Amino acid sequence: MLDQALKDQVRSLFEKLKSKFTLLVEVNVLNPKRQELVDFLEEVAGCSEQLECLVIDGEALAFSLLQNGQPSSIRFRAIPAGHEFSTLLLAILNMDGIGKNLPDEVITRRVQSLSGKVHLQSYISLSCTNCPDVAQALNAMAIINPLLHHEIIDGGLYAEEVERLNIQAVPSVYLNGELFHVGRSSFGELLAKLEEKLGSVPQPISSEIKQYDVLVAGGGPAGVSAAIYSARKGLKVALVADHVGGQVAETMGIENMISVSQTTGSHLVANMQMHLADYSVDILENRKIELVELVDGQKQLTTSMGEKLVAPALIIVTGASWRRLNIPGEQQYIGSGVAFCAHCDGPFYKGKKVAVVGGGNSGLEAAIDLSTLASEVTVIEYMNELKGDQILQDKLNSLPNVRIRTGVETVSISGDGAKVNALNFRNRADSTLEQLNIDGVFVQIGLIPNSQLFRELVELNQSGEILIDAHCRTGVPGIYAAGDVSSVPFKQIVIAMGEGSKAALTAFEDRLMDRLLAN
Repeated sequence: MLDQALKDQVRSLFEKLKSKFTLLVEVNVLNPKRQELVDFLEEVAGCSEQLECLVIDGEALAFSLLQNGQPSSIRFRAIPAGHEFSTLLLAILNMDGIGKNLPDEVITRRVQSLSGKVHLQSYISLSCTNCPDVAQALNAMAIINPLLHHEIIDGGLYAEEVERLNIQAVPSVYLNGELFHVGRSSFGELLAKLEEKLGSVPQPISSEIKQYDVLVAGGGPAGVSAAIYSARKGLKVALVADHVGGQVAETMGIENMISVSQTTGSHLVANMQMHLADYSVDILENRKIELVELVDGQKQLTTSMGEKLVAPALIIVTGASWRRLNIPGEQQYIGSGVAFCAHCDGPFYKGKKVAVVGGGNSGLEAAIDLSTLASEVTVIEYMNELKGDQILQDKLNSLPNVRIRTGVETVSISGDGAKVNALNFRNRADSTLEQLNIDGVFVQIGLIPNSQLFRELVELNQSGEILIDAHCRTGVPGIYAAGDVSSVPFKQIVIAMGEGSKAALTAFEDRLMDRLLAN
C-alpha cells in the first residue's frame, strides 16, 4: 500500500524515535477490511525498528497506540490512509515529543488545566482536507492531557453509525456522546471550546510586555512572507496567528504558483512552515489578537493568552474568511446540509441533489467536483451571468448532470428540523419565488476581509478592506497591511506573498528613515 518513496520518507521521519511503539490492532477475524488494515499497519511498522504491529481479536475494526508497552489516549477506528496518513505519523512522533505542531509552553499549560475526564470522537473522511487539522489537534491534546481520550472514526467504514447520528459533514466531533463541533477548526479554537465546555484551572497571566521590532498579525502567505523578509533584515519579529497557513490550507489544487506547476494547499503550508523555521521568528500560534492599541507611538497587541506584545511596526495580514449568505436556515443547518467545502463534505451527497450558491471560480470548481458524486448539481448565481473563468464555464456546460440558474437571489434554506430539503430563491427579473428540492447546499460566494479588529485604527473601504498605498502603508505611521485583508486588487497566493514582502521592506525602509531623522 505504501510505495518505496513514501516508505523512505517515513523511515526518515522515524529515525529519531526513542520510545518503542506498538500498533495494537483489535479486529474481528470476519471483518472484510481486516487484512487491509493489518497489511497497512505492518508496512508502517516495517519503517522503523522502534515500531511493531500486534494483532488480537476484537469486535470492531480498530487499533490503538502503545508507548513502551503503556496504553495511550489515542485510538483509530480507521485505516488512516489518504489525508489521515499524516495524522497517524504525527501521533507517533508527538507521543515521542517530536513535531512542530506541538504547542508552546503557554498553550500546553492550558491543555493540562482542562477539567474532568473526556472521551472525544472525531468522525472523518479520508478525502477531507480539513479533518487532519482537527484530528491532529485533538490527538496532541490527548497526549498532553491523559484525561482526554480521542478516537478517530472513518465514516466510510462505519456508515450505519454515521446514519444513526445523522452526520452530514466532517469532521464531526462528539464529546462524551454529544455533538461538540462540526467543520474545520484550529488547535486554538478547539481548546477554547473545550475550556468553555469543561472548565479549567485558571492560569496566571504574565504582566511582562514583550518588545519586538516588527509584529506580524496573521499567518497566511502574506504573513509568512512578511515575517521572513523582516527576519532577514536582522529584526526581532513575532508572528501572531491562529495557525500558520490561513485559507491556503483549505485549497486542494494549486496550479498557478509560478515555477511550481501543481501543488496542494497542505503541501504549500508545510513548505511555508519549514521556510519560516529557518529564521529566528517567535511564532505565537493558537492565539487570537483581542486588542490593538497605540501606546506612545508603539503598536501594542494583546493576545487571547493575555500576552502583551509591543513594536514600532505592525504588519496586518489577517486575510479573509468565507462569506456567508446570512439567510434563514443557513446557520441552523450548518453540518446538516449546509456546507462550505466540496472536497470535505461532497462524499456525503453521493447520488443526491445539491445546489452550489456562487458563480465565481470557487463555485464552479465546487460544482465540477460535486458532479462526479451527486445525481444533480444546480449552480445558483445572483448576477445575470457566471463570473468564473471561461475554461471552468466550458467544463461545467459539458456536464450532463449540472444545471445553471443565473439572475436569481437565494432567500432561505428549508429543512425538516434535522437536515436540509430545499433551497428557496427569487427570480430577479420578475420577483417570482421558486423552491428547489435538494439534499445539500454548498455556499461559495467569496471571502470577507478579517479587518474588524482594526476598524477603529485604520481606514477601511466599503468592502471592509484596509486601505493601503502602493507601498502597503496605511494612514497610520508604522502600520502596514498586505494580502487579502488589504485593498490590493486580485486575491491570489502569489500576490499575497509579494505584498507581504513589500510591506516588510517598506517597514524596514521607514525604520531606517526614522533613525536618520532622529540623528
